[in-house]
Amino acid sequence: MSDTIIPSLEHLATAVVLLDEQARIAYLNPAAETLFGLSSKNSIGHPLQHVFTHTEQLALALQHALSNQATYIEHDLMLGSHQGDKLHLLCSVTPLQGEQRHLLLEFHPIARPLKLAREEQMHDQTQANRLLLRNLAHEIKNPLGGIRGAAQLLEQELEKPALREYTQVVIQEADRLRSLMEKLLVPQQASHVTSLNIHEVLERVRNLVLAEAPEGLEIVQDYDTSLPPIHGDKEQLIQVILNIVRNAAQAMQWTGTIVLRTRIARQATLRKKRHPLAVMVQISDNGPGIPEHLRDKIFYPLVSGRPDGHGLGLTLAQDFISQHHGSIEFDSEPGRTCFTVILPLK
Repeated sequence: MSDTIIPSLEHLATAVVLLDEQARIAYLNPAAETLFGLSSKNSIGHPLQHVFTHTEQLALALQHALSNQATYIEHDLMLGSHQGDKLHLLCSVTPLQGEQRHLLLEFHPIARPLKLAREEQMHDQTQANRLLLRNLAHEIKNPLGGIRGAAQLLEQELEKPALREYTQVVIQEADRLRSLMEKLLVPQQASHVTSLNIHEVLERVRNLVLAEAPEGLEIVQDYDTSLPPIHGDKEQLIQVILNIVRNAAQAMQWTGTIVLRTRIARQATLRKKRHPLAVMVQISDNGPGIPEHLRDKIFYPLVSGRPDGHGLGLTLAQDFISQHHGSIEFDSEPGRTCFTVILPLK
């Protein structure tokens, strides 16, 4: 492989992979690392099948290119990585001239225009959700004041002290609900942006969930410790990750494995703006998956897959991530669900 090829590939936005004559990975450019969630350190030197999944179509494309010694384009390729993500791609395979039979693979995500459209749709949905929640909170807050006042008046009329325990329960619960409504009414004012380490957020959530979980739940750390600090509201981000992790644990009935993964994302488009670098956080589990009928409305308020769920956790998570100018998405099938949060780096 010519050493002159590598520098020209480093800054390409197109994902590029070089294979040696034995179909082992010889090089990945940064765009390929981001696209597939891989690292060069853990991929170079390994056979294609050890790094990727669903490689049948790709293997046929390699054979076509080698047999004809010409570029072969596969317009509808499904390819996955062992991180669990399956991608819909356009792939071109080009044999390189020289004594060694290297192959140059270029990957273009077909779903990119759809992703941009979905991000815009989710942004509009977030604004609608925020308005709905605030209207709902406003309507609930007023009668709560009346309930609390009536309980206080009733308490003054009760002769038996033991009966006042019941009115105290009413007053305390009304105060708790009122506090929640105030948070829904003024989420922007509660934002306190500082420089923070995303792993401190993840570890806080991990400790919180494990403290309330039985022994059957495992939370695995897969961190890129070289990630730089991000700017954000620590408490909001803790709430985002906590809502997702708790949902996963509850869906698995607190028995299974949750993986917390961090990676750098390059050339990320968030809210129609291109960011050279961003932080990617993935929360994946091996639970039953999100039911098909809920997947298109999982971020809607008051939508929950559990009978005892209030359906506000993911709505608030989406709202908080939107305030951070990031994105939140998920991919789910039986046996695996993965939520991906991307936050821009300044």
